[in-house]
Amino acid sequence: MKKKAGRIISLFLCIALAMTMIGCGDGSDDSDKTIKIGVSIWNSSDQLGSQCKRILDQAAAALGDVELEYIDQGHVSDKVAASVEKLIEDGCKGIIVCNSADKEMSSIIRTCDDDGVYVAQFFRIVSEQESPDIFDLAKDSQYFVGAVHEDEKDNGKHLGNILLERGCRKIGMIGWEQGDATWLERWEGYQSVVNEWNSTHINDTAELTEPQYAGTTSEGGEKAADFLINANPDLDAIVPAGGGGEPLDGALKAVEKAGKTGDIKVVSTDFRDDLEERLQNGSITAESGGHYCDPLFAMLMVYNAVRGHYSDFAGQFNEILYPYLFVDSPEAYSNYKKYFVDQLPYSDAEIREMAGMRLEELAEKAASLSIDDARNRSGK
Repeated sequence: MKKKAGRIISLFLCIALAMTMIGCGDGSDDSDKTIKIGVSIWNSSDQLGSQCKRILDQAAAALGDVELEYIDQGHVSDKVAASVEKLIEDGCKGIIVCNSADKEMSSIIRTCDDDGVYVAQFFRIVSEQESPDIFDLAKDSQYFVGAVHEDEKDNGKHLGNILLERGCRKIGMIGWEQGDATWLERWEGYQSVVNEWNSTHINDTAELTEPQYAGTTSEGGEKAADFLINANPDLDAIVPAGGGGEPLDGALKAVEKAGKTGDIKVVSTDFRDDLEERLQNGSITAESGGHYCDPLFAMLMVYNAVRGHYSDFAGQFNEILYPYLFVDSPEAYSNYKKYFVDQLPYSDAEIREMAGMRLEELAEKAASLSIDDARNRSGK
């Protein structure tokens, strides 16, 4: 009987050991080990990308058990997919990715499913309307954690209203890539506000040009803006859609080269380092963006998935919606600068606290971010 009992105990211990080993591979809590998280990003050194890297590096240091690996992929479709494969090869257990068009996410989700690696989008979301099959793929995945993004239609409407109220009637559009879900929603917001304006201003109508595409480079932005200026003598506004700030830089060069600074109003998304000066001299009319915190929350989602704190992703599509910050004057920018440039909007202690939040609590935390919120939390 003693021998039989010993064999049973030994068998039980073997099963328990095996289950522990399996648990380490499927996202169960393994708090003694450092988690390697990959960051597939368009550019980690441009104006927006460097701010993203700054807050991610802060978060990794604050948590103390995260190692980050960055790959810059330039928003080139095949490079985006290849970057995810490389991060998996390098041992990443979780990945956050931007930019990521819907077609790229199809490949990325399948790759992460095959390799058992968690993935989340930041500054992006798969479009349920434009790509229902890919949306369903993300929803059914055990490893697609979710998406952190903004209300892009509202973004376009808000900036479009600023242009209309300041007298602009021929607005040149510059996107970064055709088919990008974020760009399409932003463009839809601009178009909707122009349509609303035209319905009530029959004798003072406005129009958007067909978009030119700039990629995510300054050269692309300059070329696109040159075309719009030369093709539209009555152009009085240009909207570089974003792309980390580089296309905006090129568009500003084109406007200056044409001698139309101030005559052609410029609004964009993604804050520049010299935004305060640009608002003062009139070369930029308004910008949205500013918080650069999407990747932080995407990383926390993936971190908790790898740790086993978040699970059961199949059958649901998790999203965290962030509010944009808008500045349209030097005064508005100075308040932003205090709490988002001179310091980061979250402290180390707050990041550690957020890492322990449920997904619903994280979403509430993101939704509350504003300049006033950051000022109140800083106590200044």
